[in-house]
Amino acid sequence: MARRSLILIEGASNMLLYVQAAKRIGLHPISLSSDPDRYNCLTAENIDAIRVDTDNLEALIHECSRLRAAYDIAGITGFPNPSESVHATVGALCRYFNLPGPNPTSIERCCDKFVQRQLLGQAGVPIPAYRLATNATDVESAASEVGLPVIVKPAVGSGSSGVRLCRNVDELGEHTTYLLGGKHIWRSSPRIVVEEFAQGAHYSVELMGNEVIGIAAADFGSPPHFVCREYIYPALLTVDEHRHIADISLGCLQALGLGWGPTNIDLRWTKRGPVVIEVNPRLAGTPIPQLIQLAYGVDFVTEHIKLVIAEECNLRRTRSHTAAARILVPDRDGILDWIDGGGRAAAVPGVAEVKFSIEPKMPIVRKGDFTDRIGYIIAASPTFARTNGILQRAVDLIDWSIIPFPILAD
Repeated sequence: MARRSLILIEGASNMLLYVQAAKRIGLHPISLSSDPDRYNCLTAENIDAIRVDTDNLEALIHECSRLRAAYDIAGITGFPNPSESVHATVGALCRYFNLPGPNPTSIERCCDKFVQRQLLGQAGVPIPAYRLATNATDVESAASEVGLPVIVKPAVGSGSSGVRLCRNVDELGEHTTYLLGGKHIWRSSPRIVVEEFAQGAHYSVELMGNEVIGIAAADFGSPPHFVCREYIYPALLTVDEHRHIADISLGCLQALGLGWGPTNIDLRWTKRGPVVIEVNPRLAGTPIPQLIQLAYGVDFVTEHIKLVIAEECNLRRTRSHTAAARILVPDRDGILDWIDGGGRAAAVPGVAEVKFSIEPKMPIVRKGDFTDRIGYIIAASPTFARTNGILQRAVDLIDWSIIPFPILAD
């Protein structure tokens, strides 16, 4: 009998969780990636890692067809690396092989931030004022119409790459030059969204299908960049506030034609109430799945895999705890001399995980996006106050040293 397998397209921070969960439920994970060497976890887990052009749908169909001769392919899913477009590709693959999956057209529209804004606005979902620009003159004109300060970001992308708050014309010109001057990598013709800076408490919503699983409070630190520093599940909301956010989130799904599988929605509670910042047609990266499991007892990754392989999901909450994560972010560029305290932090009662994503002697070059992370700490307990105290004790035990890059002689 052919071995039941789960095809994983590309990879991201969640990939190891998917590999391990697939194995736990008796599936053989197979990775298809344009660069398998990028994912160290594949070697440790001893799974099949096949090199294929994941931007080429025909190449993926050919490879999956070849694998079907040897395996029983139970399902196909993917991750947003190097771009969000992989989700639309996964949807197309699932349709080709008659497997459960998302609507590729809906995913493709959602991954274009300008098109997403249009659809949300047409449906009456509260969003920031916005304009589309393709050159420096357009950016300047759009910022003038929206009114400074503005958020300037690529229309297609993920992980806050290329996203910046521009508070004045000098910052606007500087960031426009960065985006259009060859430093930012575009996977298509440059298209820039210039939008109103929605100010207020930040919340992150995780849904599976049409069900809100959890709402987190998220702290993105000080602008001009947006690198998340902390997540707390559940967010401290009143019943009415929770319902309001949940209703708007479900309205996003309807407006964008989503509702199959996981969706992540970021919004801010402004003076005019919740305003949607972004809808991502996927599960957010680590440490979000771990936090959801610790807070609610829902194994989001396993339940998503069940959906992918046409098995029934169980999203029933079995726990009501507070789970929080502190993201470790360096305050300077340079070479990591040493990082210490991971073992001591992990030994603090209530700490669930300590993860470093960088090793001594590695260079640190901050970009103001998700790649700035050098690790995280997760803690959980029955109460908010206790969890916060545990997390802070663990964070205080972590320390590192970054030395400046050597100055090259002329």
